[in-house]
Amino acid sequence: MKGLFYKALIFASKALGHWVFVLFAWIVSTGYFFLFPRRVGIGVRFYKALFPDKGWHYHYWYTWKQFHNFTDLFLDRMLLASSGAISFRSTGLEHLKEAAKNGTGGVILMSHMGSWEVAALLLKKELPDIKLLLYMGIKNKEQIEAMQKEGAVQAGIRVIALDKVEGSPFDIVEGIKFLQGGDFVSMTGDVIWNKDQRSVPVRFLGHEAHLPETPHLFALLSGAPLFIFFSYRISRKTYDFSITKPIYVKAALRAERKEAVRKSAQEYAEILEQSVRNHPLQWYHFEPFLGRKID
Repeated sequence: MKGLFYKALIFASKALGHWVFVLFAWIVSTGYFFLFPRRVGIGVRFYKALFPDKGWHYHYWYTWKQFHNFTDLFLDRMLLASSGAISFRSTGLEHLKEAAKNGTGGVILMSHMGSWEVAALLLKKELPDIKLLLYMGIKNKEQIEAMQKEGAVQAGIRVIALDKVEGSPFDIVEGIKFLQGGDFVSMTGDVIWNKDQRSVPVRFLGHEAHLPETPHLFALLSGAPLFIFFSYRISRKTYDFSITKPIYVKAALRAERKEAVRKSAQEYAEILEQSVRNHPLQWYHFEPFLGRKID
């Protein structure tokens, strides 16, 4: 969707009702499903790994549902921006409140489960006094992404957009400074944003996957705790947040840092795998994720 079309769709939805947005979103999702077989293949392979005992028709059906459920997030973003009519319940939010109260800050590690953008906005609304730095990726020529980033800035969230081609070391320095100041840094833990980004191999659904090293390295270098945060859409206008207890990434010696980061990444992968098993239709990772199969 282009930005102009998206704005026109929002205007029509406000004038005629949300059914307009839902209808057009369904048409767009259906078009993507039939016109982009490569992305469908990524979904089918993922669900085959998740449900190895099911037939191919089951994997295609789940991929179909994945595509169409994803458009619900656009509706929620619109509702949140226009009326704020999105609510949530949470498990573990007290861990973030305690970190804010004690001045430890932390790395909030989100994933492409549910909507982590909506979660970040709702989190800032619930805890207005915290300082939050949000790392987001840039998708070339996608105007809607720019609109979402603008909404985050207006909500008082500091946003750093990471290019898929290159990144700046100053972006890393700013994140560390945020954490050392007792503030919070949020980023996704399941996407490699650019070709030069360092990654960590982990075991996920019986396959090798590569996760970004950055969030775990941030926690290690700053001494701040890491919180794994999931945002599940349980119904229209309602989300369920799940936040783990603080996880500390520690290494007594410099030579032990690599292993400490690897263990932290693997722990995240295991928690992410359980989350996907519990909410299989809320996995919105449309790029290749699973590598070679591990026996």
